[in-house]
Amino acid sequence: MAEEEKATEAEGQGAEAQPETRTLTDLADLGGTAAGETLVAEPDTLPEPQIDAQGRSYATGKRKDAIARVWIKPGSGKVTVNSRPVETYFARPVLRMMIGQPFTVAGRVDQYDVTCTVKGGGLSGQAGAVRHGISKALTLYEPALRKPLKAVGFLTRDSRVVERKKYGRHKARRSHQFSKR
Repeated sequence: MAEEEKATEAEGQGAEAQPETRTLTDLADLGGTAAGETLVAEPDTLPEPQIDAQGRSYATGKRKDAIARVWIKPGSGKVTVNSRPVETYFARPVLRMMIGQPFTVAGRVDQYDVTCTVKGGGLSGQAGAVRHGISKALTLYEPALRKPLKAVGFLTRDSRVVERKKYGRHKARRSHQFSKR
């Protein structure tokens, strides 16, 4: 008999039976404190940190044709790119500033050591790839940093790449010089 009642109840709700959320105004007779608050318990929204056996977090960053594999771990702020110090690999200060931006936004300057390998593309694309990788690795090490890094746009992969050359043109869009005579 109880099974029949459950079957008819399930048919009345349809195939997708969703849990019912009740507000305190609906449950005022149960001793609710404030009207309009929901009683649904929110799960812990922050995921677990992803840290390997050596205490590092790994992420891959991409920009143009460059791909960077980045490992971060707590340390003194030393950055190594392709087994070379960042000052020798990225000689231009603008590129070094790009790499340090995720730490500045997160408020973690000189708190993590970065080891990365980069290949493909030029120096500007490689610096963008390292920045993207550092940002992703930071969010894996400390999930609470996702919100400020996402707001600045460091977690979004910049998908702009060089447009291909078309036939009948000099470059991707540059056409031949017009000659009137």
